[in-house]
Amino acid sequence: MNELKLSIEQINPAVLWGPNNDHFEIIKKQYPKLKIVARGNEVKVLGDDHELNIFQDKFSHLLKHVEKYENLNITDIERILGAKASDIPLPDLSADKFASGEVIVFGPNGIMVRARTANQRRMVEGIGLSDILFAIGPAGTGKTYTAVALAVRALKNKDIKRIILTRPAVEAGENLGFLPGDLKEKIDPYLRPLYDALDDMIPAEKLKAYLENRTIEIAPLAFMRGRTLDNCFVILDEAQNATDMQLKMFLTRMGPSAKFIVTGDVTQIDLPRKQQSGLHTALRILTDIKGIDIVYLSGEDVVRHKLVRKILAAYGDIQ
Repeated sequence: MNELKLSIEQINPAVLWGPNNDHFEIIKKQYPKLKIVARGNEVKVLGDDHELNIFQDKFSHLLKHVEKYENLNITDIERILGAKASDIPLPDLSADKFASGEVIVFGPNGIMVRARTANQRRMVEGIGLSDILFAIGPAGTGKTYTAVALAVRALKNKDIKRIILTRPAVEAGENLGFLPGDLKEKIDPYLRPLYDALDDMIPAEKLKAYLENRTIEIAPLAFMRGRTLDNCFVILDEAQNATDMQLKMFLTRMGPSAKFIVTGDVTQIDLPRKQQSGLHTALRILTDIKGIDIVYLSGEDVVRHKLVRKILAAYGDIQ
């Protein structure tokens, strides 16, 4: 009798094994000739070589499924373990499928994040064809959410090694005064919307690990100065609150193998009156540069509560 050891540290064991270890029991019943023991992030399997080879092949497909979709049900298990490896349909994650409204990324518990409007689909197409994408539109149009989904997709597909999310630390018409705590606790309130988007797309434990090992970095715009950002997906959110110099500084951080998305709402500028938004300048002078795409979202792209569109129209932000 031989022994096979398999690591499952790249996925969430709770998703793999299911509630009350139901999935684990189904997997064991599929392979009665094997002794399967799961401890922590390792699976130990005892049996003859032929059975072990079959199990390893099918189990690897299970792991890929969980890693890609962050979800697993009994039907998935029976389909994967019951089919020949060559018969298992792998998900089509091409840009064309995404552009047609297919899922951009699967979040925890099977949450499906899609490009829900025509201009959100243009964002998906645009970042596939260009290395810098500007997404401009009013509140609620899904600019940030779609951008974060594209970044998470690139990370899961191993197209890039890191995600960097940044915002100008500008108070939105309020004087927040002294904030207690360390540096992270001081700046986190400005960056909360980015965390909210990530929470929908990455399981809590994995997100915590990504933040701790800096696979995902969230920082104020000022922290980008002097850096070269390469082999990463970088999002500048609320770019209307960046000055000319800040936006120029940000865009010139770009390394050879990076993707940049800049999101902003030119109707919600919170800079002091004497300071000009750098977003206006960038949209004017960068329009005709090959490799830079600009998508303008409108009231038709609002995906929040139906009243949000009416509120924006009442304030004159959309027609």
